[in-house]
Order: sequence, then C-alpha cells, then structure tokens
Amino acid sequence: MQASSGPDLLGNGRRTDRQRGAGPSVGMPRWLWLPAGVAAAFLVVPLAAIVLRVDLPSLPALITSPSALEALWLSLRTALASTLLCIALGVPLSTVLARTSFPGQGLVRSLVLLPLVLPPVVSGLALLYTFGRRGLLGQSLDLIGIQIPFTTLAVVMAQTFVALPFLVISLEGALRTSGTRYEAVAATLGARPTTVFRRVTLPLVGPGLLSGSVLAFARCLGEFGATITFAGNLPGVTSTMPLRVYLLRVDDPDAAVALSLVLVVVAIAVIGFARHGRAI
Repeated sequence: MQASSGPDLLGNGRRTDRQRGAGPSVGMPRWLWLPAGVAAAFLVVPLAAIVLRVDLPSLPALITSPSALEALWLSLRTALASTLLCIALGVPLSTVLARTSFPGQGLVRSLVLLPLVLPPVVSGLALLYTFGRRGLLGQSLDLIGIQIPFTTLAVVMAQTFVALPFLVISLEGALRTSGTRYEAVAATLGARPTTVFRRVTLPLVGPGLLSGSVLAFARCLGEFGATITFAGNLPGVTSTMPLRVYLLRVDDPDAAVALSLVLVVVAIAVIGFARHGRAI
C-alpha cells in the first residue's frame, strides 16, 4: 500500500503544497534587493533625520506648550469628525458604485476619485468658490447667516473632501470582492434590503471599511493645503498641527521639528493599529 504524505506521515502538522493548493516555489531575482533597499531607505531615512534633529532636552517643553497642545487637540478632533463624515457619506456612495450600474457611472467614479490627484490648494479653492460668501452655494448660505470659511467646520469639510476618496476606493474594492451571493441568499429568505445591507453587506466588508477609515483618518490628520486655503490659520479655530509646523519652520525650527515628530508618532500608531487589526 502506498504511503501517504501529509500530517500523519510527518507527524508535525505540516501540509504538503498540493494539500494547501500552493504551486512550486518561485525564486525572486536577487537584483530586486538593490532597488527595494533604495526605496526603503528613501522612505525611512528622512523620517530618521527628523528624529536625529530633535532637541531631546527641550522636547517635553516644546510638545506640551499651550499652542502645541491646542493644535494637536484640534487636529485630532477635526480628523475624527471628518472620518465619521467620510464613513457616513462614503459607505452609501461606495455601495451605489459597486452594486449598481447606470449611465455615466465611470465618469462619476472618476470625479469621486479626482481629489486623490488634485493639488490640495486646488481642492481648497474649489471649496472656497463653492461655500465662500460669493461662492456657488455660499451666497445663499450667507443670506441666512451661515458662513463656513475660516471656521472649524471649514477644516472638517476640507479634510473630508480630500480624504473621502480613500474610503470610497477601499470600500468599493471590498464590496466587489465579496460578491453578492450571501446578499441574494438573505433576500431569498425574506430579508428586506435595509436588513440585508445592515446584517450581511456591512459585516462582509468590515475589514475594507476599517482600512478605508484608517486611511481617511491619517489623510485628515496630515491635511494642509486645502485647510489653509479654505479655512485659514486661526489659532484655536483652524490652526491644525500641519499648519502650526509650517508657520514654525522659520521662526522656531526646533519647535517645528518637535511637532513634526509628534505627527510621525501618531501616524505610526494609526498604521500599527490598522496592521494589528489586519485592516491594511
């Protein structure tokens, strides 16, 4: 009788390539290590330069100054609000793009993703000419006493505008990958569309939603161009951490580097959280 290869034969719980469904191992060209190392160094060395440039003895005083804490708290607060707004708007939009088909859908998708490639200053100008006092919608809002530019709400809107595509592209991909089989089964069993969406669709794409939310939050936290163009730089109102760093880079370089390090640490923490949750 032919002996079988597998866990029983080896006695160590390993499975063969055929049992795992994996093909033969494919070697990687060794020359790839050189450009890969250059790419990694290009990304890591500048961050290391920030760490090496920090004045460690004065670091606690710099990052705990009232203005620094105020800017950090404003950044975290607006980034969280913008991320929640991205979820509220992005989940329906992603579902419509992934689950329906209508004329001009490709154009709509391209326009939705346009902020990914637009210069942030252009995004800020677009918002200003839409919601400013003389903007497309701002004139009507001004008549009823609503002024958005140069307020904390403007910061949230600017961050949402540039971050929403990150959530949409992540969630739409997850929706297309998950397919519609389980949704069809739930509908066949009599579940209403809202119930199917809430109890079947959203749980299936949970990792994609978490990934998109993390990316959106990180993008909101680092937003600069659209914010300063549409919201300005008012301390305690619109002066977020990136704006604070920009203003300090000439007058107080040590403080600018210290605050930059704080942003780097927060970004690493966000990415670490996402990696721990297998979101990205």
